[in-house]
Order: sequence, then C-alpha cells, then structure tokens
Amino acid sequence: MKRTILFSLVSAFIFQACSVPQQDKSDKQDDQPREKTAFQTSNPWKPVIDVRADVAIVYSVKDHHEKGGMSFEERVQTWRDKGYTTHFMTGIAWGEYQDYFTGEWDGEWHLDEGQVTQKGDTIWHGHMVPYIVPSLNFIRYMKEKVIKRVIDAGIDAIYLEEPEFWARSGYSTAFKKEWEKYYGFEWRPQHESAENTYLSSKLKYHLYYRALNECFTYAKEYGKSKGMNIRCYVPTHSLVNYSQWKIVSPEASLASLPCVDGYIAQVWTGTSREPNFYNGNKKERVFETAFLEYGSMESMTAPTGRKVYFLTDPIEDWPRDWADYKKNYQATFTAQLLYPMIADYEVMPWPNRIYQGLYRTSADSEEKKHIPRFYSTQMQVMINTLNNMPLSDNKVNGSEGIGILMSNSLMFQRFPTHEGYEDPQLSNFYGQALPLLKRGVPVKTVHIENAPVANTWKDVKILVMSYSNMKPLDKTAHDYIADWVKKGGVLVYSGRDDDAFQGVQDWWNQDGNSFKAPSEHLFQKLGLEAQYAAGEYSYGKGKIQIIRNDPKEFVLNENNDAQYVSTIEKLYKDETGKALEFKNNFALTRGPYEIISVLDENKDQTPYTISGKLIDLFDPEIPVLDQKKVLPGEQSLLFNIGSVKNPDKPQVLATAARVYEEKFEENAYAFTAKSPLNTTNVMRVLLPGKPTSIKVTDAAGNDVAVESSWDSGSKTQFLSFENNPEGIQVRLGW
Repeated sequence: MKRTILFSLVSAFIFQACSVPQQDKSDKQDDQPREKTAFQTSNPWKPVIDVRADVAIVYSVKDHHEKGGMSFEERVQTWRDKGYTTHFMTGIAWGEYQDYFTGEWDGEWHLDEGQVTQKGDTIWHGHMVPYIVPSLNFIRYMKEKVIKRVIDAGIDAIYLEEPEFWARSGYSTAFKKEWEKYYGFEWRPQHESAENTYLSSKLKYHLYYRALNECFTYAKEYGKSKGMNIRCYVPTHSLVNYSQWKIVSPEASLASLPCVDGYIAQVWTGTSREPNFYNGNKKERVFETAFLEYGSMESMTAPTGRKVYFLTDPIEDWPRDWADYKKNYQATFTAQLLYPMIADYEVMPWPNRIYQGLYRTSADSEEKKHIPRFYSTQMQVMINTLNNMPLSDNKVNGSEGIGILMSNSLMFQRFPTHEGYEDPQLSNFYGQALPLLKRGVPVKTVHIENAPVANTWKDVKILVMSYSNMKPLDKTAHDYIADWVKKGGVLVYSGRDDDAFQGVQDWWNQDGNSFKAPSEHLFQKLGLEAQYAAGEYSYGKGKIQIIRNDPKEFVLNENNDAQYVSTIEKLYKDETGKALEFKNNFALTRGPYEIISVLDENKDQTPYTISGKLIDLFDPEIPVLDQKKVLPGEQSLLFNIGSVKNPDKPQVLATAARVYEEKFEENAYAFTAKSPLNTTNVMRVLLPGKPTSIKVTDAAGNDVAVESSWDSGSKTQFLSFENNPEGIQVRLGW
C-alpha cells in the first residue's frame, strides 16, 4: 500500500503541470543575452572549434591535463573572452566523479553505488565511472562539489544530462536499500515477475526524478542567495529512444517541476538509426524515427511552456564513414526543422571530435581522415542557418490532427519480458505511428502526463492509444480523455489487453477498483459496458473505436496495416468532412526556408519538385537553382530568394560563417565573417547590382584570396575564402 500512495503523490505532483505559466519562447529578456543556439564542449577555446553559436556550454568541473591544463573556471573564461555566453553541463547518471567513488570526498568508498545487472556486473560509462544509483549522499556531493562551484563561477544556466537507469540493472546493494526505503518491504528481483519489473522501473524513475528535483532546487536557492536567477535544463534522449534502448528516465514528469526550465532534445543519428519494423521489414528509418523523436520532445514541453533546444550531431558516437554521417545528418536536421514552433538549437555536441576527429573515408575503407572540406562547409552553412531560423505559424503539409498517446511507462515494460510477451523494437508504438507517417500523414505525439493541461488537446481531432506497451500512472488522466471525447474528440483504442503487465498491482485493481486492465476503467468513464468488444461507440459528441489487435501486429507482418489505416481514414472523414491525405512527402515553409523530405517505402515514387530562385543549402557550393527535385528517401533545405522581405537591401542569404558588424553605405555593404580555423567559407550575398569592387581582408588588414562569381538571375554574389575565428572583413561596392 505504501508503494501506491508514494507513487500517487509523485503522479499528483506531475499533474500540477496545468498551473505552469507559459515562458517566452525566445528565452531572451532585456537584461539577458541571446541564447538561441548553443554547443557543448569540455575543451577551452581553440580557434579550430570556434563554432560561433550564442552559447558555449562548458562540460565538467574536473581539472586535469585533458582540459588544457586549466581549471574549470579558466576554461569558462577562455570562452567568455571570445564573446560567448557560458553555461554548464555535466552528467547526473555518470560523470568524472572519481573523488566521490574512491572516498576522497567523504572518506567512504562508493563504487558499490553503481547500477548492477542480474549477473552482478556493474554497468560502466568509462574508467572508474559507473552508471549511478543516485543516493541522497551522491545528491549531496553534486550540490556541494559541482553545483555550488559552478554558480560561484558566475554561471546562471545548469544542464544535468541523461538521467538514465538501465532497465537491465536493479540488483545492487544500493538499489536494494532504496527499494526498502521507498516501498517499505524487501527488494524483489525484477526478472521473477512482471509485477517486480514494474516496481523496479517505478523506483528507477523516482530516483532520478528525486535527484534532479533536489539538485535543481538547491541550485535555484543557492543562486538566489547570491542574487542570481539560475536556470536549470535536462538534456535527455527522447521517450521514444529511451523506451527502445531499454532505459528508464523521468522524462515528461520533469516538465511540471518548478525547478526545471527546459530540456535539450538529444536526438541525432545514433538514436534515430535504431531499426524498427514496418511492413514486416526491420531496418533503419532515420528520418521517420527522428521526426517522431523530436515530436515526442515537442509534445512533452509545449503544453507546459518549457523551453527546449533541439540537438543534431554531424557525426555520432559510433565510428562510421563521412558519407554515412552526412546522409543521416541531413535526415535528422530536416526532421527537427519540420517543427516550426521550436527555434532554439544545440547546433552540435563536442566540436573537438567533429573538427579534429579521424573517421573512415568510405564504408569499405579503414583509411581515416579529418572532416572533408565539402562536409565541414555544408555543416557550417546548416548550423549558421539555425542562427536565423524563425518560428513560424505554418504547418507541415498534410492532414493534421492525429495524435499518438504516449506515457513515461513506455519505459517500464521493456526488460525483462514475461510470459511470452514481446514488443520487438518498440513495435507497439511504431505500429500506431508508421502506417500513417509512411503515407505522408504528419502524426503528432501526445503525452498522457500532460492530459490536465488544456494546450495538450489543442488541434487533436483523433487520438490513437494502446495500453499494450504502457500503463497510465494515474487514473486522473482518464477523466481528461473522457472529457475530450465528450466534447467531440475521436478515440481509437488498439490492444488485446492480455500482456503480463495488465495485472500488476496498481490503482486500477486496488482501493476498491477491480478492473482486469486499465483500459476497462477508461471505457467505463466513456459510458461503455463490458465486454468492451471491437467496434465503434458514441460518447457525448465524440466517438470511440476499439480495435482488438496489438499495434505491433500492423508492422511486424507484411501488408497487415490496411484495416488500421482504413479505420483511421473513415474516422477522419467523418470527423473533419475531409479525406485523409496520403502522399509521399513532408514540406514546410519557414520564412525564406523550404524544408522537404520525400518518403521511401511508399507506393508513390514521384520526386517532390519546387521551382523558384532557390539556394541549395545541402550543397557546399550553395548554387542558385531554378528548380529542385527531391527523390524518395532524400531531404532538402532551400533558401527561397523570392521570399526575401526587403530584396533591395544588401544582405547575406547563406553562409558557412557567422556574420557580424554589418555596415550599409550608399553604394557599399560591409561585414565581418567568423568561423573555425581550417574551414572554408562560402557565401551568397544579395546585392542591388553586380559589384564593381570586392575587398576581403583578415584581422590584420592583409588581403585574403577569394573566389567570386555573380548570378544575375538572382542578383547574388558568391564568395568563397578561408575562415578565421578572428574575423574576415568583406566589403562589396557597386
């Protein structure tokens, strides 16, 4: 009983999210510098990694030779000296905390606080760096040794990243102690029953919820004592990825904590290339997975007004070749831009490994080289585009209003499995999403934890849900779902409700409830009578469609999603009066930018064609095209010159450097361009007429070699020269 009460209290606190005020999307106050773009690094400033985003997030407080022989404070100052706003990041589940583990801090040995598997193996993140069971003592260490020092260094934004508890762990002495404190009875091995697995996952979830709440609350209180407003963020993988990778994390519940200001959505090639099933075929679907990952982070934060940075990475943790990195970077980069209500970005993590790392030159070669100039140039064009990427009220093309319900408990049933229940590659989630997404329907995700928040239901016409792979953590959510249906919403419930987790001891079968499955409680709220058979029902102004198949059945077998799709198609037509649009592409206009992705595995293999005066931003030569064709399986990012609001004003339209100090004269335009050393800049500049003089000089006034050409059709001047973080001065006269 203690278990139920404790977790209900946490859930009740989560549901206070409805009272959270909306925050300024720009995160820019009059007394605060611009914080639209950021990157993270453990290194001091170096000319070869001078990315020129707004914020340098300095990683780790540890002082050692790998950080240039500098203290943490000295590393921070090197970035400030170059004009950066500085923030701080470190891991909450792992990090360079050897002084804690070896007893240097408090005289006690703490390596036994690592996460341990059934075999007795500690799960390591690095040498003497275990994944942590975050005890209250470790939390105290984080406050005293890390957070206090960071705030004393004058940093007012703290990121505690990746609160990760591996599902396969849960066997350490430290975890058993936390179990007994939390539940009030002896630890139970999670592999012995679904009940134990669910209990274990709930505790893992709670421990990092507590850790972040404690650390961030302390940060804000200590900062306030020094007259500082400390902002606290959680860089985290998406709920989609953590569920697929079998990791437990607090995720959506953190958005209700007053001490949490936002997130970084850690989505990149490494997460999005995790294979999934569609049409009976298991393979990587990087764009589609990234689209759903970013969507789950957007839907997690938007209703509660939290800020979220979208992250992409030009490479990934796993060593591959440059062509592979480039292809998948374009896919994830495009996916993030298709969310026009998000315009804050972590443009890259770890620039040192991107600019100075050695990776294979091709998939079939072991030869390794630094990043090719064509890729570094393209990458810099892309990240400098993010500095100007606007928010937009435009929508991705396609039929809107279809949501897929998610819950944090997606992470609870992943490992181990019980009684023959399997959910290969998270197919019960993808089975709801991919049959529609692959037909060009821009489905969104909806977090059940945000059910009390009015904005959660905005624009949702059809909600697809299943309790085959998740369970509602609080019964209150069903009141909000039922109210939404009563007012005219259409609910599609798909599931057999026969998995082993339906019978775990929780609110739907305790304290006077005797439901065999949580869906029965929902159906009762919707006025339905047992046996809750497949079919269509009415409730108020809305409808309920019950499908007695687990969603995984729609994707694990070839050509097995037709009935599911036709059901959604009919309901959409009945609800909106419009046909559900099937196509093979997603496209969005954001200001002057055209963002396009064309789907493969679609009956329609027609390229997407767009015409105009278009700068191809995925081409390192940034050519001006009159027409662009995007083939199935490809993406494109274009600058539409015809969308420029002030075409008579000289301006840089595309560049692989950041532009500063613009000067406008009667017949001249001048500016300074900055970007990392050992990289090439390309620029396309809109001018009133063909320039009669072009002068390019370095910071010392020396002439710089430049390639240039004039495109009369677009009235743009192309320039290319070597970058320098100290600045290259450009003056164009006509």
